[in-house]
Amino acid sequence: SRAASSSPSPPLWALPEELLLLICSYLDAQALGRLGQVCRRLRFLTGRDLLWRRIARACLNSGFTHLGTDLAAGIPVKERVKVSQNWRHGRCRRETVLKWKCKQVAPFSSTFFCVSFCDLMPWMELDGEYLYLSQAENIQAYQLSPDCGGLQRHPQAIFSGHQEDVCRFVLVNSHIVSGGGDGNIVLHKIHGSYSVKFSAHEQEVNCVDFQGGLIVSGSRDRTAKVWSLSAGRVGQCLHTVQTDDRVWSIAISPLLSSFVTGTACCGHTSPLRIWDLESGQLVTCLGTDFHHGAGVLDVFYETPSLLLSCGYDTYIRYWDIRTSTRKCIQEWEEPHDSALYCIRSDKNHMIASGSSYYGVVRIWDKRQTRCLQSFHLSSPTSSPVYCLRFSTTHLYAALASALHVLDFTAP
Repeated sequence: SRAASSSPSPPLWALPEELLLLICSYLDAQALGRLGQVCRRLRFLTGRDLLWRRIARACLNSGFTHLGTDLAAGIPVKERVKVSQNWRHGRCRRETVLKWKCKQVAPFSSTFFCVSFCDLMPWMELDGEYLYLSQAENIQAYQLSPDCGGLQRHPQAIFSGHQEDVCRFVLVNSHIVSGGGDGNIVLHKIHGSYSVKFSAHEQEVNCVDFQGGLIVSGSRDRTAKVWSLSAGRVGQCLHTVQTDDRVWSIAISPLLSSFVTGTACCGHTSPLRIWDLESGQLVTCLGTDFHHGAGVLDVFYETPSLLLSCGYDTYIRYWDIRTSTRKCIQEWEEPHDSALYCIRSDKNHMIASGSSYYGVVRIWDKRQTRCLQSFHLSSPTSSPVYCLRFSTTHLYAALASALHVLDFTAP
């Protein structure tokens, strides 16, 4: 009995795995990191996604929505938490990966390559290994470099069909739907030769969205339209909505029951209105205190009831349709009083915005009132950020004459 009482107790890492996981679930990121340095078994154990998921959900752009859905499955959660700290503190490597000019350009340099277009208002979408970028009347697909987030030198595919510049496009279920300055809408199937083109509006198609076999489009001609893509009815207009104002932005609700339009706010109605997708009737107006000219340039649905908007009045607004349509639940003001051309969110805590002057991209944390980080991407000449997209590791910003990438995996 004396020998038994003097025997040493087993070390912590000798406990059953279920107990170790329970103990580790109470630790923060720093403590987990230190514990993982003790031995090989604990290093393996403390790297489990199960332990880091709770921490990641409180981080910026870690791939989890506020409902807990994992949008970046396949990437270790611990690694995403590490990269999230770079987003929070603004640690990144900047690179200009594309430039376009009016005249024929000089040979390629080591830092970027040039495309001979000018006066562009580019738009883009990310899809796995490819970035799709509108340049003049075409949309080009560039393969992303797996190591640095840059682009391959030449596009893998080019999608044509417009006679004037592409204004905006969306990428949904391996289909590209674009609206152009020629008033047309063009539908491309990415992996195939199938394409459809039809006349949609009397003036530029400023914005489009595509969900559930329906296209919605908005135009300078002061209308928004709903189009069918069902068999035998492709390109048939189902509804024409008279908005009495130029439509700058549009988005279909994730429930496929309604769509929102953002207009120029030159009349006496709210620039943010929600319309029934089936009937085309007005459902509700958002907000009551917009100033004349406070047009909405971009809208983004996070959930069927949560919506972000931005525009000429320099504010990002966060709407919860369940609680109130008269007043947003949160708002953030652009510090330099610049119009906001585009916004995107990680559907959790982070918002990225693009300003109208000097290529300013800002990172916001919804839990704070002030901007978290700023990046000036154009100097000395001023250019708006027309479009931005980001993954858990990289942010891409399209300016008037260049495409920039911010790599947040860099130490």
